[in-house]
Amino acid sequence: MKTRTSQADPQPEEPGADDATLMVAFQRGDGAAFETLVHRHRRGLFNFLLRSVGNRSRAEEMLQEVFLRVVRAKNRYEPRARFSTWVYTIARNLCVDESRRGRLRREVSLEAPRRMKSGDSGGSSTSLRQTVAAAQSNVGPGEAAQIRARLGEAVEELPQEQREVFVLRQVNGLSFKEIAAIVEAPENTVKSRMRYALEKLRSELRDLDPRTMGAETAGASANV
Repeated sequence: MKTRTSQADPQPEEPGADDATLMVAFQRGDGAAFETLVHRHRRGLFNFLLRSVGNRSRAEEMLQEVFLRVVRAKNRYEPRARFSTWVYTIARNLCVDESRRGRLRREVSLEAPRRMKSGDSGGSSTSLRQTVAAAQSNVGPGEAAQIRARLGEAVEELPQEQREVFVLRQVNGLSFKEIAAIVEAPENTVKSRMRYALEKLRSELRDLDPRTMGAETAGASANV
C-alpha cells in the first residue's frame, strides 16, 4: 500500500507526527502514514479485542478487520475527531457484533500492560497482573494461580457495560471523555459505570490483602 511522496511533500509518517496528520496523509494516498498508524495502535487494539473475545486467533482476525475498515472508511475521517476514539469505536462495534453472534465465551487476559497517557491521573501504570503481584508474593504457586483466576473471573462477571469501561480505562488508558464517545454515553454515565465496577471488584476480592487490591481500587475510585 506504500506510495511515494514528492520531495516537496511533508513527511507525516515520521514518528513525531500526530495521528490526525498521519490520517490526512493517508487520505492523500500516503501508505507509509497508514503503516505508522498501524504500528502505533495495533498493540492497544489487539489487547482490547483479546479481552473482549477471549481468543487470540479471533482477536488477530478482528484486528485485521479493524484496519481494513479504516482503509475503507478513510475518506470519512475528519481531523477534528481523535483518531484513537474513531478507531476504538470501530473495534468496539466489531466486538458488539461478535457478542451478538455469541460465537465465543468472553475471557479476560491479565498479561497485557496498560497504556496511560501523559497527564492522565487515572490510577497507576501497572497491568492487572501486577495489581495482584503483592498479594501473590507470600503465597505458593497454587495460591497465586487462584488469586489470578479470581481476579479474571471477577472482571468477567462485571456487567458488560461496566466491564467495557473498566477495560478501556484501566487496560487501554483512555480518558473518560474518549470512552464516552466510543460507547456513546454521557461522560458522567461512564464514570458511574467505572465506579460501580471498582466497587464490585473490591467486594468480590475483599478477602485478599487490603494493602494490595483494596488500595489499588480505592485509589482508582478517587480518580473517577
